[in-house]
Amino acid sequence: MASAQPSGAKTAPAHSQTLSRGIRMLELLSEETAPLSIGEVSERLGLHRSVAYRILRTLEDHGLVARDSAGGILLGTGLAALARGVARDLQTAALPELTSLANKLGATAFLVVLDRGDCTTLTSVEPRNSRAAVVQRPGTRHPLNVGAPGLAIQSILDDSQWEAISPDQPRRAEVASVRELGFAVSHHEVLPGVTGVSAPLRLRAELQPAAIAVVYPSAQLPSEQVGSSVMEAAERISEQLR
Repeated sequence: MASAQPSGAKTAPAHSQTLSRGIRMLELLSEETAPLSIGEVSERLGLHRSVAYRILRTLEDHGLVARDSAGGILLGTGLAALARGVARDLQTAALPELTSLANKLGATAFLVVLDRGDCTTLTSVEPRNSRAAVVQRPGTRHPLNVGAPGLAIQSILDDSQWEAISPDQPRRAEVASVRELGFAVSHHEVLPGVTGVSAPLRLRAELQPAAIAVVYPSAQLPSEQVGSSVMEAAERISEQLR
């Protein structure tokens, strides 16, 4: 007979393995620049092909994944409908400014929020008529201690927020200059050969810490000029959401 659970003992929360696998599949596809075959998906997730196929069909039924004419698997348009509901006010305020920045500078502009200790791209705008734009996909994540958006967000976190997020890692030394200048610059940190310029958004306390940024091939633009434009756009967004 099974022994009784001791009084006051904590039980591990139950998780859905199938749901977890489906989310992992979406995360895998979000990181790829080209469609994957079912064989590639099953191999990278460590799943039997039949299991991966069942998950794929379920996600496909909900429009979260799709297949191209050659059978390659890619993210579906249903994700865009879901994403519109995330930080709706923030995205609505940011999108016109990101579009203006992208076309003015000829560089990809994007909105980043702090999520589970990482910088996560929420929405992105590529410039019109540019063949050299750096692709920055929504859902892309990178550590808070790497890249211009991470520096910008670090600059607006108070000590208690930083301790909760990264208790064993100090802030980067550059944060002091970010606070003084109003924007952050990084070179070759997230992607080789790419410069990032970012400014924090100063929002209501209940909103996630956030920043806007632009990325472009290094040496294409002077970072000081870009920083001024990004900072001004960040201020206009912030004014709408204070």
